[in-house]
Amino acid sequence: MTGVRAAADGTPTEVWHRISTPASTMGPWLPEGALGDSLAEGLARVESALATAVGSEHPFVREAAGHLMAAGGKRFRPMLALLAAQLGDPDRPEVTSAAVVCELTHLATLYHDDVMDEASVRRGAPSANSRWTNSIAILTGDLLFARASDLLADLGPEAVRVQARTFERLVTGQIRETVGAQPGDDPVGHYLEVLADKTGSLVATSARFGASFAGVDADLVEELTAYGEEVGVAFQLSDDLIDIVSVAGASGKSPGTDLREGIATLPALFALAGDDPAEARLRELVAAPVTDDAEHAEALELLRASRSLQRATDVTRQYAERARARLVAVPAGEVREALSALCDYVVTRTS
Repeated sequence: MTGVRAAADGTPTEVWHRISTPASTMGPWLPEGALGDSLAEGLARVESALATAVGSEHPFVREAAGHLMAAGGKRFRPMLALLAAQLGDPDRPEVTSAAVVCELTHLATLYHDDVMDEASVRRGAPSANSRWTNSIAILTGDLLFARASDLLADLGPEAVRVQARTFERLVTGQIRETVGAQPGDDPVGHYLEVLADKTGSLVATSARFGASFAGVDADLVEELTAYGEEVGVAFQLSDDLIDIVSVAGASGKSPGTDLREGIATLPALFALAGDDPAEARLRELVAAPVTDDAEHAEALELLRASRSLQRATDVTRQYAERARARLVAVPAGEVREALSALCDYVVTRTS
């Protein structure tokens, strides 16, 4: 690839370009040239297959199932599957099916998450539970899981087993998040383990599926799977940071939503675990949901200037660097450079 010119936020701008698709708002991490064209073509196939997968003869079911897909999204998981597949034969139809399985699974978890979090907005649009009801949102998520399982049945028993184990980790992570850290647990360690289960596991499976169904060597598949888990955790941690540092509307939700809902993400956990006198007021504020507007604004201001935010940023970079270290096993060339640039993107993105 050619040299990189960094944008103001550090994102490479010369190597990467944005390719629009009907439903995708993915970041500027597609490479130029033949590789970028191949990925864009692969994503177009995924989008078409997704539209088919959320279809139904019943208009209301079709509307509910397609609600979040139509709202957009970065298609991070299928894009990683397609990129990993470039190390083998990316045109195998199983690659597309596997990428669709991963995105359907992700979309299904979002329907369920919004019910559990009582969220009113998702991707800048009314959440399914607020637009209809919790029951409709839960059942729609179940429908998407069923559609993913139907596609999996054609991919063989090993794919079904991998997906089942991934789903087990997704649910385990959600249970552990709901119950919270137990007495004697390190809250920071608990939180990072939850992220590995809730986010890292499916991103890892996306890389595994893309590579394995493209015929990539088994040892390299394992390295790519490990890469996916590390970069997946970094991606989720960056979401936590964006919730604090973003300007209103830039990320599709109001800044400090986690604070209002009493969700202690990594910066808040670092503050709560510390004893820095400079963060005494911050600890007081983030110990419970911050619903008062003045206190919410104060907490955001303190978090943005805090050492705890910097520590969380450092951890995000560490996960990205661990992911990058896995790329030693990947043959030198455009695909490895793209995977490496993705490590940069997950820690510099702003939405």
